[in-house]
Amino acid sequence: MRFIVSTLTLLKQLQAVSGALSSSTVLPILENFLFEIKEGNLTISATDLQTSMTTSLSVEAKENGRIAIPSRILLDTLKSLPEQPIAFSVDDKTFAIEISAGDGKYKLSGENGEDFPKIPVVENASSVNLPASVLAEAINKTIFAVSNDELRPAMTGVFCQLSTSYLTFVSTDAHKLVRYRRKDAQAASNTSFILPKKALNLLKSALPSEDVNVSVEYNNTSAFFKFGNINLVCRLIDERYPDYEAVIPQSNPNKMTIDRQSFLGSLQRVAIYANKTTHQVRLKVSGSELNISSEDIDFANEAHERLSCQYEGDDLEIGFNARFLIEMLKNLSSEEVALHMSTPNRAGLLLPQGGDENEDVLMLVMPVMLNSYA
Repeated sequence: MRFIVSTLTLLKQLQAVSGALSSSTVLPILENFLFEIKEGNLTISATDLQTSMTTSLSVEAKENGRIAIPSRILLDTLKSLPEQPIAFSVDDKTFAIEISAGDGKYKLSGENGEDFPKIPVVENASSVNLPASVLAEAINKTIFAVSNDELRPAMTGVFCQLSTSYLTFVSTDAHKLVRYRRKDAQAASNTSFILPKKALNLLKSALPSEDVNVSVEYNNTSAFFKFGNINLVCRLIDERYPDYEAVIPQSNPNKMTIDRQSFLGSLQRVAIYANKTTHQVRLKVSGSELNISSEDIDFANEAHERLSCQYEGDDLEIGFNARFLIEMLKNLSSEEVALHMSTPNRAGLLLPQGGDENEDVLMLVMPVMLNSYA
C-alpha cells in the first residue's frame, strides 16, 4: 500500500484526533493511529476504548488498505518536517512502513490494522442538532465544575437533560454546581445522560470557530458527535445523577449586584493572603458596600478591600472558598453579576445580569465556616 499526502494537512488531522489516544494502556495497539484508505480517502482513527475519534482527508492512492502506525513517532516526525508532500509505503505482509519526505527516508514498524479495535457505531439512536457555538458554550460553562472523584463516578461528567422545551447541562463536585440551560435548543423527546469529561474536553478543542451544525446521536450506552470531517463517539457514564435541583436554595432574600471584573479582581488579590488550606475569604455586605477580607493566622497575613455594590436585604457576613468564586466569575461573561444569599450556612447563587436571553446560567457555591478573626 502506498499513498502521498501533505505533511501539514496530515499533521493537522492527526492532532485533531490525537487526544483520544490512550496515555497508559495494557493494549499497545491503542498507542497507534489506524490508517484506512478506501478509494483515495484516508480515514484516521484513535481510541482508548471509552472514547474514539475519526477524521478523513483525500490522499493520492491507487489501492485500498489499513495499517496501525505508532502515534508518538509519527507526530514527532511530522512536526519536524517542513510543508511538503510525504509518501508512505507499507509492506502488507510485515507491516513495515517507509516514509519518504524530500531527501529523507524514515522506517518504522506498524501493526496489522485488522487487530485495531473496531470503532463503535451508535445503533437505535435518537438525535438532536446543535450549533457548534451552543455546544462549545455549554462545555465552557460547565466543565470546570466537574468532579475528579472516581468514588462518585456520576459526578465525573456533565449531566445532559434534553427536553422538548430546552436543553440543560449540569456539573457539580459537591462544593460548586453549575446549571446551564438553553431556551433556543430543543430535542424531539425528553431524555438524559451523563457525558464523560474527557470526551467533552476533546469536543471543546475540536469544535471549529465557525458556527457549523453538530449532529448529536445518542442511545442508552453511547453518544456520537459529527461535524465537518470529525466524528467522536464516547461511552456514557452509566450512573444515576444526584438530584441537583434539591440543593438549589429557593428562598434567597439577600441579593447583591456588583461589577464582575471589579469583584473578580478584588477576590484575586485578597485570596493571596488567605489560608492556603481553606482559601477562605469573608464577604461582609451592608447597604451599598461590600467588604472582602482574608487572613492567614499562621503567617500573620491579612487583606481587606472595599467595593461598591447594589444590595437588598439584611446585613450579612458569609465565608466562601475564594478559588471557587474566582473560577465561576472567570466563566461568566456579563458585565455585572448577582449573588443571591439567605444565611451564612446556606449556598450562594451566582447569576449573570443581562446577556443572551436564550441562555439561563446558575452557579451555586457552598459556604465555608467563618474563622474567628474579626
